[in-house]
Amino acid sequence: MGSGPIRRRLALGLAVLTASGLLAVAAPAEAQAAAFCPGRKARILPFSTGTVLVFKRGGYVCAVTLTKKPGVRQRMSVSVQARGNRPVVDAGKFAYHAGPVTVHAGRRCVWLKGTVGRGSFSSGWILC
Repeated sequence: MGSGPIRRRLALGLAVLTASGLLAVAAPAEAQAAAFCPGRKARILPFSTGTVLVFKRGGYVCAVTLTKKPGVRQRMSVSVQARGNRPVVDAGKFAYHAGPVTVHAGRRCVWLKGTVGRGSFSSGWILC
């Protein structure tokens, strides 16, 4: 028996452990955001210093920006713009999250932006 099957088993075991570790870290942040925004989770948009979580319900889109370093006050923002309307923004110095912000999008596309410190994210038109 060669080393091929052993390597595959080790790789599979490592993948399972890594995935379970990522789920354990991501679960509290997503649960926290779900407390702010009603509806189903539509997107998770990660970037270098944080994550933008997007929820949809009955034509409304809600978004929250979460930091990767909770407890440290820093510049954060979240912005949601339905096509044809002005963006709704929450910006300032926060320790845990920016937002939630909610817009009525109906069936229109939305543009999401989020910043934490020097890192930022801009989605382009999505959820069309």
